[in-house]
Amino acid sequence: MPEPSGARQVAAQRTREALLAAAAAVFVEQGVQAPIRDIAGRAGVGLGTVYRHFPTRADLVTAVYRHQIDECSALAPQLLREPVPPYVALTRWIDAFVDFLVTKHGLGAALRSDDPGLQNLHTLMLDTLVPACSTLIDAGVAAGEIDADVTAYTLMRAVGNLCILGGDYDRTDAQQMVARLLTGCRRTP
Repeated sequence: MPEPSGARQVAAQRTREALLAAAAAVFVEQGVQAPIRDIAGRAGVGLGTVYRHFPTRADLVTAVYRHQIDECSALAPQLLREPVPPYVALTRWIDAFVDFLVTKHGLGAALRSDDPGLQNLHTLMLDTLVPACSTLIDAGVAAGEIDADVTAYTLMRAVGNLCILGGDYDRTDAQQMVARLLTGCRRTP
């Protein structure tokens, strides 16, 4: 007896989510050029299933980062609803942004890629994350906690630059430098 169409859609969505989770984990370990068979194996599916959901590597990379960017973006309004000062909310959001940047090695390569399917990642980040960060900065400015000259784009660009790891500069160093940067964004009386 064939599965009802609703059950197939639910199963397909579960498979897609498993593929996104597996791809995100493999990208962290191996970068965005990791073999698709490693992603399929981690998700417990065959290669055909991966390609049925994501016909190209660019489709998969974009879907993984879109999902993670959307999660980071959704965090901003959640933090604004919490009973914490706006500066604390901004700090928590920037911490999540830093985590996104430093744990997703390969994203920089994907952002600079000549693959036309990946050229939308930079725009996606800007169009989604800058407005999220702006809401937190605006709340901090309104509360008198953040300097009015701080802009989301400039802050995020500075954070991104501080999160370029290598040599003897690791995640902890990046987190410490970003904390110093945020301290400099505070409004001085």
